[in-house]
Amino acid sequence: MISRNLLLTALFLSLVACAADPGEGKAAAEVSEPAPAAEEPAAAEPAPAGDGLKRAVDLAQSKVHAVGAKVTRQHDIDFSISAADIAANADGTLTGLNVTVDMSSLKADVEKLTGHLKSDDFFNVAEHPTATFASKSVTPGSETEGATHTVSGELTLVGTTNIVTFPATVSTDEEGTIKARAEFVIDRQQWGITYPGKPDDLIKDNVALTIDIVAPPEG
Repeated sequence: MISRNLLLTALFLSLVACAADPGEGKAAAEVSEPAPAAEEPAAAEPAPAGDGLKRAVDLAQSKVHAVGAKVTRQHDIDFSISAADIAANADGTLTGLNVTVDMSSLKADVEKLTGHLKSDDFFNVAEHPTATFASKSVTPGSETEGATHTVSGELTLVGTTNIVTFPATVSTDEEGTIKARAEFVIDRQQWGITYPGKPDDLIKDNVALTIDIVAPPEG
């Protein structure tokens, strides 16, 4: 009986501990701290990098999705983009990108988790109602298979800003609509999100982000 109980316990533990790391098989963003403010010229407002013309983004078709995990399972988390614009050359070449995410729109696949993620254990939405990304460069080419560009810029979460560099896939259709999709992994600890989870169900540090941007032609 004892050996049978031990076998059942081992089987149970193997099942509950099988949640994959969200970063498995995905490109990890390169992360560094931004240069001190004194070393950069002040700007009246953030603007997309590059020489292209600014173009509005279709917020209804654009979105941010995240996947986080603890030991026992993964969780899907969706966010709404409240403001965004791109910069693009006349031929549709993407040169810059700004995105603002409404953190109060956060919705997890479990209702109770939605509330917890909004608390100060995680995103502290009451004090940090938005998250932002402002590009510094968009460069054709990528070392990641399937990606067409490399994007670098400032990602601000929970009041902490880091420079992130990640692969993206950018395309322009016959009507001139630009679509950009980026899939990459960040370590939540680098933005000060340190809540460990329960001792028997720890939260993994890697979070997978997917950003979809759709910008129709002007006019």
